[in-house]
Amino acid sequence: MPDYIVTLESAWLIRDVKSLDDAIGIAVSEAGKRLNPAAKYVEVEAGFLTCPYCEETLSSAIVVADTALVGLILEMKVFRGESKEHAGRIAKSVIGKALRDVPLKLLDVEEQ
Repeated sequence: MPDYIVTLESAWLIRDVKSLDDAIGIAVSEAGKRLNPAAKYVEVEAGFLTCPYCEETLSSAIVVADTALVGLILEMKVFRGESKEHAGRIAKSVIGKALRDVPLKLLDVEEQ
């Protein structure tokens, strides 16, 4: 059975924030704290989007009325998965238990 690297996308909401940089820092920090006891092996970083017109890389965060929505990328290694689908379900289950009420989307599963 092979190992897999599973990448998930998450949407993180933050209230009472003044700047985009603060929002990204707070989102990464809060996600790391919630993942730390149960799933400390999950890599957390700020997400990026590609502009459909100029194809430039943009931050996947926005601040409106002191409230931010930050897109996070969560990466986890799944050992000895039966298939790509199985590895994706394992990662969503483990990360979903630690980050209750946070939407998750499967982006990619790579076999190692």
